[in-house]
Amino acid sequence: MVIELISKPDQDRARKLIENCGLSFEPICDNLVGVFENFRLAGVGARDKNILKMLAIEPDHQGGGTLGELVSELTRLGYQAGYESFFVFTPPANMASFEALNFVPLIVHPQAALLEFGGGLTRYLQSHRHLVRPGQNGAVVVNCNPFTLGHRYLIEEAAAQVDTLYVFVVREDRSAFPFDVRLRLVREGIKDLDNVVVLDSSHYAVSAVTFPAYFLKDAAGAGALQMELDLLLFARHLAPFFNIERRFIGTEPYCRTTRHYSETMKRLLGPLGVETVQIERRQVDGQVISAFRVRDALRREAYETLRRLVPPSTLDYLLSEEAGEILEELRTYTRRH
Repeated sequence: MVIELISKPDQDRARKLIENCGLSFEPICDNLVGVFENFRLAGVGARDKNILKMLAIEPDHQGGGTLGELVSELTRLGYQAGYESFFVFTPPANMASFEALNFVPLIVHPQAALLEFGGGLTRYLQSHRHLVRPGQNGAVVVNCNPFTLGHRYLIEEAAAQVDTLYVFVVREDRSAFPFDVRLRLVREGIKDLDNVVVLDSSHYAVSAVTFPAYFLKDAAGAGALQMELDLLLFARHLAPFFNIERRFIGTEPYCRTTRHYSETMKRLLGPLGVETVQIERRQVDGQVISAFRVRDALRREAYETLRRLVPPSTLDYLLSEEAGEILEELRTYTRRH
């Protein structure tokens, strides 16, 4: 019998089983479920949005149907929440157990495998087949929180070097500006560039925020592993489909994590047929343009600075009533910190 583990005692039992299996307990999840046999917790699993994680089964019940029961319940709950496909990150040695449950491997890395249930990647690619263009194509992957003149410069410079430039906007909604706004501002900000196609990245730009590290022996290396999985997913699935031969990135003078991402990109993508091209970032007032500077100007109500950092379409949005709630949240955050 599979039940949702809501009470504190049941969650404590789940934590103990997970840790006894050599895994780490991650309290952030939408559902935590367990399989009971004779009133004993035989297996647990969790769902964080469309990611299944913390799947742990007592040794006496491994190899049976417990994993299937957990996965079935978690995907049922996920379908109810509106998701159509699901991911699991697991050590490569465990892949076969998930493949037996109709999960399909997307990326196999020495430290982790990424598998998907529900055929989401296939549907995503087929839904964009009409946008596939021949020639030497490139790509930029952006968050745009919000869209700035720096983003515009990177896209414009990259577009001049390829036949078609695909701009993938990261869907993960962990930013001050929601995804639908970020996507719209990108589209409005580059609509005059005929060879640029803007796409929703869907779930295929893996977020470090949601990446589950519960099965890693060294959780400190989770960020580096997430970068590699993200880049391999791009190189092995998105790039071949869209005929992408170059991926463009801006230089990064400040953020060590972004610099490491750029170095990892060069190391991994080249052998897989995708050249990494760095473009010097545009500056205003002696500093590179960044979304952080835009948000800071908004918090300070420094509108003259803002006009030098964003294109007219972004500025119009930021000064509109629609943006009022977001701006108030930014100012409230500043007052609290």
